[in-house]
Amino acid sequence: MAALLRSARFLRSSPSSLLQIAGTRRNGSPLSRLYSGSVGVGRTGVLRQYKRPTVQNASSPVWPHAAGCVRSYAIATEKKDEPSIAVQSKQAQHFDWALAKLDNSVKRTGRITKTMLQRIFHDICRTGYPSGNHALLLLRSCGSLLPEMALEERTELAHRFWDKLQELGAQYDVSHYNALLKVYLQNEFKFSPTDFLAKMEAASVIPNRVTYQRLIAAYCQDGDIEGASKILGFMKTKDLPITEAVFNALVTGHARAGDIESAKNILSVMRGAGIQPGPDTFVCLLNGYAEKGDMDSLKKTLEEAETADCNLMDRDIMNVISTLAKAGHKQHIPEMVERLRHDRGYIPGAMNLCLSLITQGHDDTSFLILKSFPSFISDDLNADSANLGNFFLRHCINMNTPLEKISHYCKELRDANLHTSPLIFALLCALEAKKTDLSLNLMRKLKEENLPIRPHYFWPLLTQHIKDKNEAGVVGVVKGMQALDVTPDLDTLSTYVYPAFSSVEAARLALKEAGISLDSERFQYSEIRIMAASNLAQLYTMLSDPSHPPLDMGVFRGNLIRGFRKSDDTESMVKLTQLLYTDQRFSKETAKPADTVSYFLYNLIDSMSESDVQAQEDKLRNYINQLQAKNIFISANIYRGIRNLLEARHVPELIKDIIKLVNPNKQLSNVLFSTATHPTGLEGKVTFLEAKLAGLKAENKPFSSTLKQIIQVLAIEENLDYALELKQQHEHEMTDGAYAILINLCCRHNNVEEALNLKEEMSRRDSSAVLDASKYIALVKVLARNGRVEEAMDMLKEMKENDVVLNDSHVTMLADVLNVAASNGGAPAVQRLQDTIFTLGLAKTTTALCTPLISAYMNSNDLPGALDALLECHRRYGHLPRIHDIFVSLVEKGDTELLQKAMDVLSRERGEMTMLYDLFFAFLQTGRYREACKIIETPGLRAKPGRLQWYAERCIYNHQMDALEQMVYLTSRLFGCDRDEMYSYLLTLCKETNDWKKAEAVWTKIQEENVIPRERTLRMLAEVLKSNGQEVPFEVPETWCEQAANTQQVKPETPSKPVEIGPQFQIRLLTLCKKGKADEAYRMLKEADKKGVALGPASYDHVIRALLSGGALEDAMAVKDIAQSHVPGFQLSDIANSLLVVSQSKRGQTKDAVEILKSMLQQDNMPSPFAITRLVQALGSQGDVAGITEVQTLVEGLGTSLNLSTMVFTNNKALAYIKQGDLESAVEMFEEVYTMGKGNSLSMSFVFRKLLEEDNEKALDKLSAMAERMANHFACYRPASDLFLNLVDFDKVEDAKFMLARVNALAEQKEVLVSYLAKTSQTPGQVGKINNLLTLIPDFAEKEVLYSYLMKCHAVDKDLEAAKALYERMQEEGVVVDELSLKRLAVLYRGAGKKAPFPEPPESFKFYADKLKESTVKA
Repeated sequence: MAALLRSARFLRSSPSSLLQIAGTRRNGSPLSRLYSGSVGVGRTGVLRQYKRPTVQNASSPVWPHAAGCVRSYAIATEKKDEPSIAVQSKQAQHFDWALAKLDNSVKRTGRITKTMLQRIFHDICRTGYPSGNHALLLLRSCGSLLPEMALEERTELAHRFWDKLQELGAQYDVSHYNALLKVYLQNEFKFSPTDFLAKMEAASVIPNRVTYQRLIAAYCQDGDIEGASKILGFMKTKDLPITEAVFNALVTGHARAGDIESAKNILSVMRGAGIQPGPDTFVCLLNGYAEKGDMDSLKKTLEEAETADCNLMDRDIMNVISTLAKAGHKQHIPEMVERLRHDRGYIPGAMNLCLSLITQGHDDTSFLILKSFPSFISDDLNADSANLGNFFLRHCINMNTPLEKISHYCKELRDANLHTSPLIFALLCALEAKKTDLSLNLMRKLKEENLPIRPHYFWPLLTQHIKDKNEAGVVGVVKGMQALDVTPDLDTLSTYVYPAFSSVEAARLALKEAGISLDSERFQYSEIRIMAASNLAQLYTMLSDPSHPPLDMGVFRGNLIRGFRKSDDTESMVKLTQLLYTDQRFSKETAKPADTVSYFLYNLIDSMSESDVQAQEDKLRNYINQLQAKNIFISANIYRGIRNLLEARHVPELIKDIIKLVNPNKQLSNVLFSTATHPTGLEGKVTFLEAKLAGLKAENKPFSSTLKQIIQVLAIEENLDYALELKQQHEHEMTDGAYAILINLCCRHNNVEEALNLKEEMSRRDSSAVLDASKYIALVKVLARNGRVEEAMDMLKEMKENDVVLNDSHVTMLADVLNVAASNGGAPAVQRLQDTIFTLGLAKTTTALCTPLISAYMNSNDLPGALDALLECHRRYGHLPRIHDIFVSLVEKGDTELLQKAMDVLSRERGEMTMLYDLFFAFLQTGRYREACKIIETPGLRAKPGRLQWYAERCIYNHQMDALEQMVYLTSRLFGCDRDEMYSYLLTLCKETNDWKKAEAVWTKIQEENVIPRERTLRMLAEVLKSNGQEVPFEVPETWCEQAANTQQVKPETPSKPVEIGPQFQIRLLTLCKKGKADEAYRMLKEADKKGVALGPASYDHVIRALLSGGALEDAMAVKDIAQSHVPGFQLSDIANSLLVVSQSKRGQTKDAVEILKSMLQQDNMPSPFAITRLVQALGSQGDVAGITEVQTLVEGLGTSLNLSTMVFTNNKALAYIKQGDLESAVEMFEEVYTMGKGNSLSMSFVFRKLLEEDNEKALDKLSAMAERMANHFACYRPASDLFLNLVDFDKVEDAKFMLARVNALAEQKEVLVSYLAKTSQTPGQVGKINNLLTLIPDFAEKEVLYSYLMKCHAVDKDLEAAKALYERMQEEGVVVDELSLKRLAVLYRGAGKKAPFPEPPESFKFYADKLKESTVKA
């Protein structure tokens, strides 16, 4: 609304004589009276010049207003009318989803569909209590955005939405009434404006300017100028201005009243009032002439619009075309169609015009518009087909257009080469719409045109009959096929005809009685297919008959496979397999029956999923063993294929059975594989490898690879001395790889001489030997650390000569080399190394590689040198590293000459705005706020959100409150600055520093600036205040689950206040609920009940929800009784019922909770996942297995909408079995789960944790044995991993070590182990657990990953010493330290008041976390 008010130029008071029009005929009151007191002049008495705003036409798509502005509209609405125990998270998610879906549809096609809108409405209703935004979104979508719906249906839909949402408790304000008025206007709905105003008054909703505007338009739409004058009278008493929209309505009103001259003269009145008529005004006048069929005046008006420099778009001409069609002046439409220019946006607009015309019965006009489409444009904006008219034909079918017209349109489209097969597409649409008669008639048309009719055309008509078991309907369609000379093929009969009947005999009888011949082979084959899928014994009886004709098994192979999978009749399966194996009738002439059966067996196993094979393992084993007894064999190749399938499905035991089917006379090689036991742990590996080396040496066999493995393990242990000793002992067996490992180890130990000697020795042994990039860079680094720059440069040159390829991680290592050089050799050393790297082309120039040189100068306080180096870097490479730091240093030093030089260069190279921002941030950083203010007030400067966010996050992480506060306040007048976002930065820092006083001051400033904060900002502010025991001065928007999770403390009783009767009473009651003051709300409600005051159902529901959130179950039920006494049929909402289930579950009242759940589902209500989980956990703790099973059955009927894992039920069912003492059932259940597929993704960690907490050794022993069995026999490691990590988490290290020894493969479960690292590292005090894990499994992930999480642990613990030790260790081992870890370490140094020994990464934690995540994904 505010945006609309700003965009309009209003007129205030004017002498009525200015509006008199000489010689004008009037209907209703005189114009002088009509417009009195509405046009104003300036203080000088001269009318202000008016520049017309762009106003959207009422009949054009209004989505930019309907969707794009929904949020701002909702924000502008006062929140006090919204009932509240916290707008639930589901509600917000649904609104965002609905808005995005509708917005996307309108942007793409300019319209939405009824189905889409109804689906969104249904979803919104299921959330419990719809918000005002939901109502506004739905209402605004019921107008011209639904061109495929009749006008009266649109209005009926809007009324349905209005009533239902109001019933559910939606609070309506003036914006909702205005939206309804807009819908009435777009749908040409007849209503009484005065009654509408009276209803608004009864609802205590005050009309605004937009309301009066649209009521005037409603009167004028009916040509009622007298009624419009009444509304204008209201506007005069309210001192509301007249805008262009009012004048446009009056143009329409006079034209509809038959006074076209007065309509035309309105334009003169507008000009006299300082308002230039815009396109909408001319369109209103054009529509007036179009309704009369006055083409001469219409053309003249078009010329006037062109003369007035008023550019009419295609959509304006389409508006006039629509009016001509509805007025019955179709003869003039071709002339207007020629005026269409096909400008941008023409296609969606024209499509919607066509749809609207078809809906209103003007399909001929619609077809004329369709033919004007550019021939190269597809009507479906996403279609690959170039066919034009698909949308037209589909809507004609949906609107029941006569067959003759559809045929005519198809013929014209085809003759004009606009569509290749329009009649077939029309048939497709009719079939999709289940219009049987029309479909058959269209097929007859196809036949008349000698176009083929395929049997599958009838499948959509048969599908519904099959679902309904409608035998008569199926027979009718088959008869229709025969009438069209279409013979049902095998697929049609077996899939779409026979399944509708109870049996094959019933199908034969019904078809025969209908006069359909059953002698065709197709009928016989289809019967065989049916029997193959459903009755194997009967199939065997038929096929084993020697008189049965030959039949290729390919005809029924798929059905036979389905039959085998469903059937438990193993005897018939074996008989059929033996028949197919021995009888040539069922194989092709060129194929052997044995081969046919072999492939069938392979296809049978291949068609079964992992869970199917595991579930039917016993049946398959029995079947396979009986085949062997019948001497049925398969080839070795088929066996290998089946073996691979069984291995992939984790059923290794069946392989032992299937191998028996291989012909024993044929040799199998490489069938069974032995597995060697490998040692675990570094010490064990060294011992094992040394023993292996000694054995090889004793046998005089080469052992170079084993020696390399030993050196590699020693390198991991950082045992340099022993590694060098081994090298000396077995120098003749040293390989290039072993030398490379030793060289890298020496570099990590800073043993530069030994590293160079080893490299020289390696080159002497093999002159072609080349180190990889990381080893070379390690050498360069150790040389730079020891000041041997010349040798480092020579090493870089050698890399180039040997064509060593570098990737991104190597470039990062090079940057680390330059940083080391900066610390040891200063700027000259860095410069020489940098020049060498870039000159040789070893790496592309990046900011990271350029930064060390600038850092070297700044570390030595050489600002002129740093600036010169920066400028040279930009001149040569285009980078400006550490520009902010240089600006800050120059401002601090006060060196204006150098500062001006830097400003000039930056302005010239990156633009003045970039320079101004850098200068602004530098002034803020140094506390020169007056200068910063001058910079930010530079004319033309606009907000750059990315730069502002960068500096804000920098201030947050450095805890620079003053600088951040000044930035926020100084940008208050910056064009395009998101003020809520700026204040959220301040509140983030307040939260980190726990400064509630500053947060309170920020809240005051937000109000002074009249900023409308987002919910996120309000929640953050409330959190800071609540955590410090301060009262929150506003209603906190929370999700319902937050309310459910928070237990409200009972407040001491306060004296009750007088009961307020009326809307304000309910508002106060609901506000108390939202603020968590449920006890006070309950007292108010009881007092109101004593006085006989009845409230709305939403008010009762909110009080109940507030009480349940606080655990006051008895009080909540008392309120429910009060509500039912006042509101017949009162029912709790989804949220209240879910909270009731939670409350009862906590108290152990599980039977009552289950009954509540049942009643919810019977009423099609949606319980929350939180409620289901709490109920199932309560049932599990009581040992109620049947109760959990019942709840699971109920929930499974909802599909996946609750997003609940099946393990919620499985785990708690297991705990219930354990509670009953039935450990065997718990073990069997888990075995079934983990042998049915996808076992590695299902966690039972919850069960192990509960058992460890309860110290239930007996259950732990049983389940741990099961976990080991799953790992060792089924390669399913998740249960064992869960137990192992829980043992680590409970500090049972010895038990964990013992388990690791029994299940070696646990060390390879990288994903689960890294997930545990990520989760554990987020909590303080957990570094010991991570170290325990690393002690047990030291190498389950890359060192970069392990060390990164360790660094995170130290950062969370704020343990600088441990973090420093880790950093030094990483440096020694040559592990690349990622920027996120460096950032964490730098913050620890700064927190301790120390300077980090490396430049702190300048960006935020989030920036480096996202960067690390992206690099991991790419890797």
